[in-house]
Amino acid sequence: MLDTPYFHLSVDAFGALRAVERTLELDGLELAEVLRRTRAGFHRAVAGMARAGNDVVVDHVLSEPWRLQDCLEVMEGLDVVFVGVHCPPDELERRERARGDRTPGQAAAQLPHVHQHGLYDFECDTSTSSPRECALAIKEFLGRAPARRAFDVLRRR
Repeated sequence: MLDTPYFHLSVDAFGALRAVERTLELDGLELAEVLRRTRAGFHRAVAGMARAGNDVVVDHVLSEPWRLQDCLEVMEGLDVVFVGVHCPPDELERRERARGDRTPGQAAAQLPHVHQHGLYDFECDTSTSSPRECALAIKEFLGRAPARRAFDVLRRR
């Protein structure tokens, strides 16, 4: 895995496909429902790409419990390596300010929810390792990864 071309699927890129003008017209409840459907569609698109035989690297924040549960359901039968990506709150806020398209403090506020399930196949810290170092460590892990995966354990909970 990952020695061949792979697809990088990001929930942000998927959300950017929505019509901006129409999205801005939505009230809070309507927007929440559209975001939920977008994320549920994203999960199904990821599963569909994988089921078609593609290697997929997914960039997604599981900041609401239903997101993980939905992924566990729609990705049943797929070989999922669940990677926990960590970073201290102060560095998250610095990165949000530098990007300019995020609300400072949002990522830090999501931390208690994102990692609440407490189980990953592999974990890395992007404040102490570069993206390349993290990718190489994940690739090394894939060469020796156990057959029983975090998603399998989480499904049984």
